[in-house]
Amino acid sequence: MLNLMRLEMKKYQFGRYVKAAMIANFAILGFMFMILVISKIEGDPGLENYPLALTIIDSFVRCVFIIFAATLIAKLIIGEYKNKTIITAFMYPINRKKFIVAKLVIVVLFTFSAIILSNIFITFIFLIISTNFQLVQDTLTNAMIMQRIPAVLMNAVAASGMALIPLYFGMKKYSIPTTILSSLLIVMVVSSNTGNFALNDIIIIPITLAIIGIAVAYLAIRNIEKVDI
Repeated sequence: MLNLMRLEMKKYQFGRYVKAAMIANFAILGFMFMILVISKIEGDPGLENYPLALTIIDSFVRCVFIIFAATLIAKLIIGEYKNKTIITAFMYPINRKKFIVAKLVIVVLFTFSAIILSNIFITFIFLIISTNFQLVQDTLTNAMIMQRIPAVLMNAVAASGMALIPLYFGMKKYSIPTTILSSLLIVMVVSSNTGNFALNDIIIIPITLAIIGIAVAYLAIRNIEKVDI
């Protein structure tokens, strides 16, 4: 399995996806500071405290990398089915299920790692700049940071699972646009915010969506040995 994953990552030149993830991090940082600047200009409270800022960072990161995961699924799986290049891969003496599972594990691990590392990186830079320039009218404490760690970990696990849901829609007609569009819809539903409330705040919803994502992945590969391409 590990060897398959390594070969797939080499095949798709995964270094460029890491670079794209870093660009996304700086874009999120830019957006956070844009919120602060606009709020200062308009005299609104904006990011009035650090717990709110850290929550928004986590929300942005999850949204970005759920969509990012859909593009990976589209590239690694849907695209290969659509272009029939998967036939060549299936000609090798490799179990089909194992082959697709390796691709899905790459997507899940990349999504989970990207969410965790991006949260750490963006939060670190944001806190340094906002503290030095007093951009947030609040006092940062270690307790605030420690309280966010379990939430970030749980959200990363849930997001990594729900990121598999677009696989179901993409495999219907081997459609790349449908795969990515479905991830956008998931992000819109889960991260839609009314006041200070989002559906993701109801713990059962992200957990349920993560379970659905895992179920989708299982159903997608359950009979793959018998499916004609």
